[in-house]
Amino acid sequence: MNSGEGMLGGHPFVVAHRGASAERPEHTLAAYELALKEGADGVECDVRLTHDGHLVCVHDRRVDRTSNGSGLVSEMTLAQMRELDFGAWHPSWRPDGSQGDTGLLSLDDLVSLVLDWNRPVKLFIETKHPVRYGALVESKVLALLHRYGIASPASADRSRAVVMSFSAAAVWRIRRAAPMLPTVLLGETSRYLGGGAATTVGATAVGPSIATLREHPELVDRAAAQGRALYCWTVDHYEDVRYCRDIGVAWVATNHPGRTKGWLQDGLTGAGRD
Repeated sequence: MNSGEGMLGGHPFVVAHRGASAERPEHTLAAYELALKEGADGVECDVRLTHDGHLVCVHDRRVDRTSNGSGLVSEMTLAQMRELDFGAWHPSWRPDGSQGDTGLLSLDDLVSLVLDWNRPVKLFIETKHPVRYGALVESKVLALLHRYGIASPASADRSRAVVMSFSAAAVWRIRRAAPMLPTVLLGETSRYLGGGAATTVGATAVGPSIATLREHPELVDRAAAQGRALYCWTVDHYEDVRYCRDIGVAWVATNHPGRTKGWLQDGLTGAGRD
């Protein structure tokens, strides 16, 4: 994942943020299957460890917002979490299951889905910090990627997985243990201007929010000059997609992968605006 690798015909690649999360419940099989059907070039997930050491795709520390249960992910077992439904809170949910599987999604299941899809798709895995299990999260992620044979790609460009974090220490742990695996240091302006933290930990890309990027468009050129790609989140609106395309962003994370992909393929002519 270098500075030029993210561009296809002058357009950014589209990453489905927690799946097609505007149309389906985030981090569910239903959301990721829809994103893949809509042509997403990559999918993004957040991972946490359960009490018994399993990696699950959940953004929050607690399950309260996105499930019919309550409690901390780190205090629940995988079996307990599998008893919950992670879709009923979302407007798309149907009790007959017609919108797809909205149960707990493990990272194992998501990797299988992505690797078995009928075209190459990149998986962007964000490790959450601070967490009670600390560095164990990165160790477990790497062990899982090794099990699938994708932790040591021939080159960063050909990698099927990318590991991201707002924690510089987490990125550094990945770079030391799997030097060919692409990494993204997520965060805001203070980390990037001058490139200090990204350089220190050896991140292959930087990941500002769209708000930060609009304030500091020079980040794209600075990243490119250092041989790094730029991954921008969360890019949902027409004007922001066009802005990212115009300044040369490599990857855009969006809750609307199908719509965003359509805008880019149509050349952002103004048709189909939100």
